[in-house]
Amino acid sequence: MDTKTIRVAELFAGVGGFRLALDGYHDPRRPEWDMPAAGNFETVWANQWEPPGTDAKQFAWRCYEERFGKGSCVNEDIAVALDRYEAGELEIPDVDMVVGGFPCQDYSVARPLSQSGGIEGEKGVLWWSIYRFLQLKHPKYCLFENVDRLLKSPARQRGRDFAIILSCLASLGYSAEWRVVNSAEYGFPQRRKRVFIYAERDAEGWDLEARIADGVMARALPIHEPAAYGHVTIPDDAYVATQEFNLGGKASPFEAAGAMQGFECSTAKVVEDYRGPRRMLGDVLVPEEEVPEPYFVPEEQLPRWEYLKGAKREPRVDRRTGHEYFYSEGAMAFPDLPENPSRTILTGEGGSGASRFKHIVRCESGRYRRLVPDELDQLQTFPRGWTNTGMTDGRRAFCMGNALVVGIPHLIGREIAVSMNL
Repeated sequence: MDTKTIRVAELFAGVGGFRLALDGYHDPRRPEWDMPAAGNFETVWANQWEPPGTDAKQFAWRCYEERFGKGSCVNEDIAVALDRYEAGELEIPDVDMVVGGFPCQDYSVARPLSQSGGIEGEKGVLWWSIYRFLQLKHPKYCLFENVDRLLKSPARQRGRDFAIILSCLASLGYSAEWRVVNSAEYGFPQRRKRVFIYAERDAEGWDLEARIADGVMARALPIHEPAAYGHVTIPDDAYVATQEFNLGGKASPFEAAGAMQGFECSTAKVVEDYRGPRRMLGDVLVPEEEVPEPYFVPEEQLPRWEYLKGAKREPRVDRRTGHEYFYSEGAMAFPDLPENPSRTILTGEGGSGASRFKHIVRCESGRYRRLVPDELDQLQTFPRGWTNTGMTDGRRAFCMGNALVVGIPHLIGREIAVSMNL
């Protein structure tokens, strides 16, 4: 075995965004999809399972296996898979790195470490499966993705959930960097803001402020030197973080960038310093003649689209209580402008009904239309047609709404490889 190969496990794999970003893609049958690897990465184990586990819900897993090969991804609840691994019924190879995007949930801990014999979180919260995987396999490196509100949730105790995650990582000997990244600010065609967490086990001697300014994240995604730094101490027990972290605080102490080692954090507001090319929504739009007719919006439906996307302040009544109130929201672009990056893709992008959040563009002919799945693939920087594996267009849209902008972990992966001197 090449000892310099970085063996990767991909959890909550979806349609393979992390694998595509790190391993690249090379299939002689699809040369137009050729993508470079970020380094000498090899994904050797992956897991994807969509609750409640019915066959009809496993369309993302089928896409993954169509693109990376039969047997490339375990289609089983990750908690069950780890149970089977501990029982000797399932093989999970040793890995150097674990990656995955996991939902933003309530990460609170049920009982203190001293009483439970180990940190015990709520069943079904997927962070605890990641934590368990780290306990079982001890990978040297981690790369995780989540929505940016993770840094400030829940509303009643701002930053608590992120503190729990950092406490878990530190308790297992990991140091970590994090960055909230808007992909459009680094040249990609979609405005998608997500937090990426890079963690490294048994690292020593980090200068935390230096890691923010010139660590893996900053080298991958350049920033201007922060004007000021804050300090946060993380409880060394996740139960304590659940009960006490930032009680009464009106704002999260975690800024958009940070670094942690030994339960101590430095954190800072940052400004991007990107000077490369930029792609826009218009760069991924297919010619009008390639758009199927059902994607064009009938003229009589346009007023409904325009209303939903417009500014409004109108009286409404709560159906449960009968309480009257005013509902307000700001205007959104109508139509979406091709000379700008797109708005964030959501899972509900599919379907023909009018929506405030779906994209709608105006063609040269003057007709209006929704985005087709091939365009959604490209807005997430997957190859055009990646999700075209026999699933419905609505499911293709759902997969992209759950996916990440592949180019971001690719840039991070390149710097991880450099930091390993590979």
